[in-house]
Amino acid sequence: MNEARNLQDWLSAIQARHPTEIEMGLDRVGAVYARMACGRPAAQVVTIAGTNGKGSTVAFVEAIARAAGWRVGAYTSPHLLAYNERVRIDGRDVDDAALVAAFEAVETARGDTPLTYFETGTLAALWLFARADLDLAVLEVGLGGRLDAVNIVEPDVAVITTVGLDHQDWLGDDIEAIGLEKAGIARAWKPLVLGDTDPPASVLRHAYRIGAVAVRGGSDFLFAPVGEGRWVWREVGYEVELPMPALAAPVQLRNAAVAVAAVRALGRDVEDTALASGIADATVDARLQRFERAGVEIVVDVAHNPQAAQALAEWLQVAPAAGRTVAVFAALADKDAAGVASALAPSIARWHLAGSQGFGARGQDAAALRARLPAGLDAELHADVGQALQAAVTAAKPGERVLVLGSFHAAAAALAWLRGGR
Repeated sequence: MNEARNLQDWLSAIQARHPTEIEMGLDRVGAVYARMACGRPAAQVVTIAGTNGKGSTVAFVEAIARAAGWRVGAYTSPHLLAYNERVRIDGRDVDDAALVAAFEAVETARGDTPLTYFETGTLAALWLFARADLDLAVLEVGLGGRLDAVNIVEPDVAVITTVGLDHQDWLGDDIEAIGLEKAGIARAWKPLVLGDTDPPASVLRHAYRIGAVAVRGGSDFLFAPVGEGRWVWREVGYEVELPMPALAAPVQLRNAAVAVAAVRALGRDVEDTALASGIADATVDARLQRFERAGVEIVVDVAHNPQAAQALAEWLQVAPAAGRTVAVFAALADKDAAGVASALAPSIARWHLAGSQGFGARGQDAAALRARLPAGLDAELHADVGQALQAAVTAAKPGERVLVLGSFHAAAAALAWLRGGR
């Protein structure tokens, strides 16, 4: 791949060589990582898995740590508009030149070892972090946990935000099987922070079996609103009052609480002011991200499974629009689109269904999406997200809300449209 010169060349080449079939496991990527001789990516590492809430929890941990004066790297996926979003150092996306150098380092070490697109990107991020003199690296699991490339790094604290049904083809058909896959990021005698109040039994059994120290939301740490714009986080011997997160959904309070638990589990002194600043300052694109056009509110969210849709429905109930709410919905063919629509249906007056053929092999046209949804929905079909969003905004009256959801791809297309790339 020596002919690749710029970032887009590298990304295209890595995507083109992505194996259509490959044995799952950490042996291949671990061997390349060893040959790269990176060492640890930071003095301490937090690894975050979960069905939903991973990206927001990464943002909270990163913001708290930076407010505490630490030098922080964050690795997340997928990106929305530019690959650079996946790798942040000291609060900034890394530039093209840094990523090119990292991909060259991976290629040199890879030899004939086949790597997936995600594995290559993970190794590149770890190579960059190892050279950045970081106090903390925050690593988001891409899929599952046990066999995810991120799991080649030994975390000081592991986090499982939530466990819900998603990616069943890879992770298993029920909550217990999925939970066990995610629990694979836990390490013996190290903290495992659990966001679910009632986590799957498989997670707790695995933690007990390996000697991981489970830190459970609702048991080992508690959190609750205490007044207008304030909430309290507490554990035995410690309590702090904090501002509400800037991230709007009610579920973000749990994500923020999990982040506080993760930071405290690192065992370092963190001032209350750093916790407060991080919670108030953390932002993530396409998590109830709001725009306004001629009095119409447009909200973009990456919700793409029933658990995320339920959290979105809760927000719609506590923050209703002045007028109707209509949805622009584009789901991939392997997602539970019916479950998403059912969770939101009581709050949605009209659905603008968008084709997702441009989103890759898992895309589908709007008619195929409509066929998978419950009968009785007031729905209009469109070729793509841009056309659906244009139609929804044009038809909306001031005071009404347009909600875009269904996938990271749909959110990215909406953001491009809203920012002028129509």
